[in-house]
Amino acid sequence: MSSAFSAVLPAPTPTLSLFPECPEQSPNDRAPELAQLCDGPRGESDGRGSADCPPQNRQTNRSNATKLIGIARLAASSPPADSRRTSPARPEYFVLPVKSILNRCDSNRVPFEWTINPYRGCEFGCKYCFARYTHEYMELEPAEFEKRIFVKQGAAAYLPQEMTRKYSYESAASGGQAPEHIAIGTATDPYQPAEREYGVTRACLEELAKREGLSISITTKSNQVLRDLDLLRRIAEKSALFVNMTISTTRRGLARLLEPRAPQPELRLGAVKLLREAGISTGVFASPLLPGITDREGDLEAVAEAAHEAGAQWFTSGVLFLTPSSSKVFMPFLQEKFPRLVDKYRRWYTKNTYAPEEYRKKVAARVAWLREKHGFDVRPWDEMKRPVNHRVAQLKLDLGTELEESAFARVPSCAAG
Repeated sequence: MSSAFSAVLPAPTPTLSLFPECPEQSPNDRAPELAQLCDGPRGESDGRGSADCPPQNRQTNRSNATKLIGIARLAASSPPADSRRTSPARPEYFVLPVKSILNRCDSNRVPFEWTINPYRGCEFGCKYCFARYTHEYMELEPAEFEKRIFVKQGAAAYLPQEMTRKYSYESAASGGQAPEHIAIGTATDPYQPAEREYGVTRACLEELAKREGLSISITTKSNQVLRDLDLLRRIAEKSALFVNMTISTTRRGLARLLEPRAPQPELRLGAVKLLREAGISTGVFASPLLPGITDREGDLEAVAEAAHEAGAQWFTSGVLFLTPSSSKVFMPFLQEKFPRLVDKYRRWYTKNTYAPEEYRKKVAARVAWLREKHGFDVRPWDEMKRPVNHRVAQLKLDLGTELEESAFARVPSCAAG
């Protein structure tokens, strides 16, 4: 089949999606991925403070943590996390001492104000993952992103106080009519294998389920999200909740090559079906679209059709966003598995993290055509900015600020960091 390098299906003008492709904008003004760079240089700060300044020496030296600062120093001094897993292929787990789990995202390129990332690093090991840059802030190499997983164990205990002090039910983006949005899983997968052992994601959801009138999204590649169906139902009864399932291809062999330890596509599609049957708003992100690899005629169409059959309410796709950190892993992979594409990628991505605008426009038109064909008419971005009913009397969980703060003071020291 032909590749979208040379041809795409005819399509009408692209329509808005949760994270629009916006081909008419300049590369520096758009966000092709869910997260963009929202959980980066600030480390685990409360959000609006100045960025950490990484040391000039990019070499990791865990034995000499005193020379490191900020998140790099925290990572270097993080103790090993107990694990039941005995496989020699498993990653190393560390307990990352943090004082915050709700992180402010000030970028005007994404449609959310807050992020929650229960872990740093992700075991799925997707070759294209843009979030590898987050390990560089800890003075670790991008390749260690799936080998050293940092667990924010106990961090959910901070969430009640943070929600009271930071979160607003009157977001500026909605003109004060809708709540601020919390995106879970922007720089790590909240349902990677570590979640089975440490349960940080579930602990955060348990706290969010106590409130009402929130706006929340979860982005994952894992059917493990079904474990928390009880909590998702409770949250959806009182708040706006959206689940985004990422499915870059329906081809099993290719998925295993690109996303070595992520659940197979059919398991993710099965999760979409069950989430929808449970009444949870759910859609599919066919991202990233990899030029010459997942853009063949029929490939994107197969994902859209499968998403439609599973009951997904929305569908979108964004072209690969290749940061320098990601290139350190992705380009050697490309050289080994797709050598014919190496020159093309070097021309496209050496001086830019985005593919050429003309190509992105073609992909955006193709996605718009698929939305129209399959009736993906839900626009979560619009839904996220709609008012959500909530009772002011319950904003502090009927505890009052003083009781919350006294409970917060009893947080174990391992969580307080």
